[in-house]
Amino acid sequence: MDPFNSTILADNLEELQGRLGNSPDIVIRRLKSITTQVEVAAIYIDGLVEKLMVNEFVEHAMSFDKLSEVNLELTSAEDIFNYMKEVARGIGEEQTTSDWDGLYEALFSGDTILWVDGVKDAIRGNTSGGEVRAVSEATTQVAIRGSKEAFTESMGTNISLVRRKIQSPDLWIESMKIGKVTQTNVSLMYIHGIVNDSILDELRKKLKSITIDGILESGYIEQLIEDTPFTPFPTLYNTERPDSVAGNLLEGRVAIFVDGTPFVLIAPTTFFMFFHAVEDYYQRFDITTLIRILRFICLAISLFGPALFVAILNFHQEMIPTPLLINLASQREGVPFPAFIEAILMEITFEIIREAGIRMPSPIGQTVSIIGGLVLGQAAVQAGIVSPAMVIVVSLTGISSFATPAFNMALSIRILRFIIMFIAAFMGLYGMAIFLFILIAHMCSLNSLGFPYMSPFAPFIADNQKDTIMRVPLKYMKTRPRLLYQKNHTRLKTNERKPGGAK
Repeated sequence: MDPFNSTILADNLEELQGRLGNSPDIVIRRLKSITTQVEVAAIYIDGLVEKLMVNEFVEHAMSFDKLSEVNLELTSAEDIFNYMKEVARGIGEEQTTSDWDGLYEALFSGDTILWVDGVKDAIRGNTSGGEVRAVSEATTQVAIRGSKEAFTESMGTNISLVRRKIQSPDLWIESMKIGKVTQTNVSLMYIHGIVNDSILDELRKKLKSITIDGILESGYIEQLIEDTPFTPFPTLYNTERPDSVAGNLLEGRVAIFVDGTPFVLIAPTTFFMFFHAVEDYYQRFDITTLIRILRFICLAISLFGPALFVAILNFHQEMIPTPLLINLASQREGVPFPAFIEAILMEITFEIIREAGIRMPSPIGQTVSIIGGLVLGQAAVQAGIVSPAMVIVVSLTGISSFATPAFNMALSIRILRFIIMFIAAFMGLYGMAIFLFILIAHMCSLNSLGFPYMSPFAPFIADNQKDTIMRVPLKYMKTRPRLLYQKNHTRLKTNERKPGGAK
């Protein structure tokens, strides 16, 4: 703690400006009341405050004209300070600070500081505001049915969006600051009585152990608290949808809010969560089940499509029907490269087009992606660089990868696809099978805050099979995931009626 060294206002203001490098966004308003003739300074950072709230706070605290109504006499600077503190307390959050660390925290949080000449302590009032992005529609997790709200960069706004969906006193929030330089606000949100205390304690321990200069996005937190950093699979789920956070909280998970980012982390996480969309619970169970099965089929195509084509073409031609094999051979007659090189060239080209489309402005990016894919694919075939069949396989693989609802899981599949292609080129289907066994074993060894990543299949939990690849009707999903809930494990009670109207 670094306390104030002087009671002289001018000295304190000079030291403050020196410590902050005379930054132009530090606003210092010197005020003097006709009634008291004692100088007061109002200090705030432009852009972090709501100007109307600042004016209201300062005017209310400096309203010495009411002294006659309460029969008070201010004979010293200490009396003026106490009077202003009591008046400020009547209009909202009011605290006092007596050290530089508390002063910096107040200023960078959007508070306004009132400093009285002759008094060491300062008064801080909550006037945070400034320009923030309005609540808009989600861009990375689009849903046809359901809420159109998405998180913003303001943590207060994000928490309020979840509060509106879960209006319960058991929705608890814990706040902390992480980052020696950035002092980023991080909050844990969970439902008391549903969350597993061991998971919550483990998460608190991991967050408090972080010692880093700055946290600029929730991705920093994700990388610093994950159990196994050396894995291609994400072990924490991120979302920009309030309804997705609410649904996971009701299952006993914990949400991690980071100020300055619209993406909220969910922990613990399972592999199957990345293939569930929030609208899966807004549709009928049969529709949801079919769509989920389709997503896992797309997962298999995007992961094994090019590798399977290369392996069969190089090592297992007997698996291809004779007419199709003759057709493929005729297509490859003028191609100078082996199938593996073809696949690598086309996959790298597709990744370049996709990355360029993401980084460019939206209207131009979509045009470049579509036209670039068509033109390059057609030109490559006409030039005899690749065969038409390879263009079809790579295109189908790329389109299938877009069916994965979670973008970070889709990135992991893209990385693994190249590894499997190398193995298929040198070891065929046998190498692919061996790699698949190793990959499954690796996934079964992963944990998310101590929670099995492949649950409820490894370990196998029969009660939790109602919402994995398939989903049963909602009225049969009466309990929460078994390894997550603590006390209140029932989430649905139905009044079953017997035939004839009897209960």
